[in-house]
Amino acid sequence: MDVDPHFGQREDLRTLVRTAHAHGIYVILDIILNHTGDVFRYNPNRYRTEHNGQIFNDPRWDGQPYDVQGFHDQFGEPTLPFQQLDIASDPAAWPHGAIWPQEFQDPQAYTKKGHITNWDFSPEFLEGDFLDLKNIQLGSGDVDQYQPSDALKALAEVYKFWIAFADVDGYRVDTVKHMDLGASRYFASVIHEFTQTIGKENFYLIGEITGGRTRAFQTLETTGLDAALGVDDIPDKMEYLVKGYRNPEEYFQLFRNSILIQKESHVWFRDQVVTLFDDHDQVRKGEDKARFCADPDGRDGLLNVLALNALTMGIPCMYYGSEQYFDGHGQSDQFIRECMFGGEFGAFRSHQRHFFNEESPAYRQLAIILRLRRDKMSLRRGRQYLREISGNGIDFGLPRLLGRQIRSVIPWSRIFNDQEILLAMNTDYAAPRSAWVTVDDGLHQAGQTLTCVYSTNAGQIGQETTVESRNGKAVVLTLPAGGFVIYE
Repeated sequence: MDVDPHFGQREDLRTLVRTAHAHGIYVILDIILNHTGDVFRYNPNRYRTEHNGQIFNDPRWDGQPYDVQGFHDQFGEPTLPFQQLDIASDPAAWPHGAIWPQEFQDPQAYTKKGHITNWDFSPEFLEGDFLDLKNIQLGSGDVDQYQPSDALKALAEVYKFWIAFADVDGYRVDTVKHMDLGASRYFASVIHEFTQTIGKENFYLIGEITGGRTRAFQTLETTGLDAALGVDDIPDKMEYLVKGYRNPEEYFQLFRNSILIQKESHVWFRDQVVTLFDDHDQVRKGEDKARFCADPDGRDGLLNVLALNALTMGIPCMYYGSEQYFDGHGQSDQFIRECMFGGEFGAFRSHQRHFFNEESPAYRQLAIILRLRRDKMSLRRGRQYLREISGNGIDFGLPRLLGRQIRSVIPWSRIFNDQEILLAMNTDYAAPRSAWVTVDDGLHQAGQTLTCVYSTNAGQIGQETTVESRNGKAVVLTLPAGGFVIYE
């Protein structure tokens, strides 16, 4: 009897999803439509190149296709014919040679135009290979008349299978920037229609869309994807606000996208933008890729950035290991992909080590913060306002850089219906800070009090601060060094 060698892996996924659902956790799979692995080798005839003393032809994109030597066998050599394979005549192809399912062995499934060198030039970033990962020919035509390729249709069937088999709740679609808008729209339509037929009304499609907020917004509007991930100005401004090198207003204004949607009123993309500060790609950092904790300010500010991510607008995404103070740093993505549970490339320059520490201070405090977020609707759905501060209770203004740094109380409010929750962090990691902080004039009366429901100094929890008639209405907040507080 023939046995599918991947059957056990499929069952493991189904069991994992069932276990997650039993604990109230949704499961989103990371999927790829744009490219496969390095499954075949070119036979390039141009771009003679020398590297490390070796001379070879470099198959870089120039808009023209390259000849192909063959599919790779299990040893990475191009010994298999570049065509749909018959296991009877090419038994070495199964299961670790070429590519499977068989539909993806069709030579027409690939653009075969070599690797990208200019990542911002169209059509190069649409047609070229992502490094040595082979680009799939997804279709042709403008977005309204798009004709999906057989390969894209097959991919849609593959990902329908995983939804039906494993009961996953969403997909994170990789490298959407490198796909035709028509291909993304086709996939979003097919998947949403399929999931509705099986009772999954809210199946979520999150697209990794680099290239800025304008591109992300236009892609969402055109394709029907539900949310954008990888919008590069968000992690930049989040990280360096907490470290004290960005004006707070730069981050909070990211969610006031009136210009993008051409409306006069402010609109916040609460459910359409995934916010994060650590991730494995870090396109924004160029050749200086590093986790948040890779520099001296990182460890002290980690809880603040976790709280800012969790308790401001957007869909908060915590990259694994951040809560364990992982500090990968280096020019390659691998240095920020440290193994959590043992492996050759572990955290803190180690290997074969387990690094899930349930006593990690950031991990334990984040759990408390997320419980508050779950219990208080204002922290999940409320409008968001950066608040003015004052040192003397008279002269108020938004917190700003003084020179190249900001070491200050940075407060913001989340307001939902008639409830305001006031949050603040201290970007001075050496000393406590106090400030008058503005609150909503219409929701508060002088003499009322706000109560501390969370502080990195546990002794503050339960303490009250009195509302006074200053700058409309204001209260005094005192934060420990590098601290974070929540008042309601």
